[in-house]
Amino acid sequence: MHTDTERCVRAVQAKDARFDGWFFTAVLTTRIYCRPSCPVVPPKVENMTFYPSAAACQQAGFRACKRCRPDTSPGSPEWNARADTVARAMRLIRDGVVDREGVPGLAARLGYSTRQIERQLLAELGAGPLALARAQRAQTARLLIETTALPMAEVAFAAGFASIRTFNDTVREVFALAPGELRTRAIRSRTAPPQTPGVISLRLPYRAPLNPSNLFGHLAATGVPGVEEWLDGAYRRTLNLPYGHGIVALAPRPDHIACRLALTDPRDLTIAISRCRWMLDLDADPVAVDDQLRTDELLAPLVDKAPGRRVPRTVDAAEFAVRAVLGQQVSTAAARTHASRLVRAHGEAIEDAEGGLTHLFPSSEALATLDPQTLALPGTRRTTFMSLVGALADGSLQLGIDSDWDKARAQLTAIPGFGLWTVEVIAMRALGDPDAFLPGDLGMRRAAAELGLPSTPAALTNRAAAWRPWRAYAVQYLWATDDHPINRLPS
Repeated sequence: MHTDTERCVRAVQAKDARFDGWFFTAVLTTRIYCRPSCPVVPPKVENMTFYPSAAACQQAGFRACKRCRPDTSPGSPEWNARADTVARAMRLIRDGVVDREGVPGLAARLGYSTRQIERQLLAELGAGPLALARAQRAQTARLLIETTALPMAEVAFAAGFASIRTFNDTVREVFALAPGELRTRAIRSRTAPPQTPGVISLRLPYRAPLNPSNLFGHLAATGVPGVEEWLDGAYRRTLNLPYGHGIVALAPRPDHIACRLALTDPRDLTIAISRCRWMLDLDADPVAVDDQLRTDELLAPLVDKAPGRRVPRTVDAAEFAVRAVLGQQVSTAAARTHASRLVRAHGEAIEDAEGGLTHLFPSSEALATLDPQTLALPGTRRTTFMSLVGALADGSLQLGIDSDWDKARAQLTAIPGFGLWTVEVIAMRALGDPDAFLPGDLGMRRAAAELGLPSTPAALTNRAAAWRPWRAYAVQYLWATDDHPINRLPS
């Protein structure tokens, strides 16, 4: 979008928050870059230039605006709506892969050379993987500086910097303030969140509107006891992270999601935030989605009644795939029971000082070694379960935010016992395909009958062609017609 100067100028002059994250405005006279909704008086048109990423702005010598804090804007919805190499690379960079594995690790995951990855990212985003990762490190550092009492040396290494000098130089260059000055400003600010030892409190931004009912309702209603819970108006769950584990509490607010993270290692902050944003689908563009779905006269009333529905996802794709198999042809309550038994028997125990979380969800490696006779499942489903966890454990099946959706579908379909429903629900909620569709789902058939939509899977799929590429969001609106706990916030 940043190449459409006229459209970008209109968005800036209107201070349109819907475009935050789509592009960034750099001001040639002040050398500052802003989000489109920056509250200051818009600069003259001839002084504006536009970039596709914060990293590109920083690489061109611009610093972040202190008023609108463009580094905290929602991510571009493009990266979650596409499955090409650039989109997958951006999801991995956002997940902290470059900090942990370097650019060679990023390229290896995508199956390309480092030179090819750098060329593609530079062509589309104006910055290479190192610059994009640097911009993210700067944002992570700012969060740690402002929301924790960690010493600056610990902040530097937790954010992924190789040295304290690089940390200091980057923070000064990006924010035009020294790290100590950032912390002092945060302490003096009335909006600075209260600090609790060992807990990082932050706000996760999103594009309005956001309807929390099905989003948090689904996560709470299907939550696995010991791993997930709804407590004091917040969805809480355990996180299995590269350097340790964590516990997150997420609560909906009118203009943000309140997030409280307790991490055993602060180096996991970047990936923890990324996974939480992914799970809640916070980088979506609800206006574009809803406008497309409103073109169907039968869907339009549902969209108008409760706009801004998101697709509830997961923090761990492999975990969700296992739970999808446990949920085949059984009720939500039965699926939770099966998963809870696995967690108690094979999950790693943890301590939770603020609630009732007790375990991490067991890894695929742990599940691959269990005796299938101990599973309270029909024989065919035991075979499906063991085939899945075996493929996940030996690496022949890799599911994650960087998955190629078509390839993953083909691999899942080849597993005995995997039908269309299981494959598509994993594509929707674990892999994040916005066009995943469940025409044979019981809830979908009920909604179709109630609204007068075609009731057979083939006919409904034909009708849903007009909803593409947002059929996964149409599923959320159709599911919401049923009086089921997944569609309402717990009391």
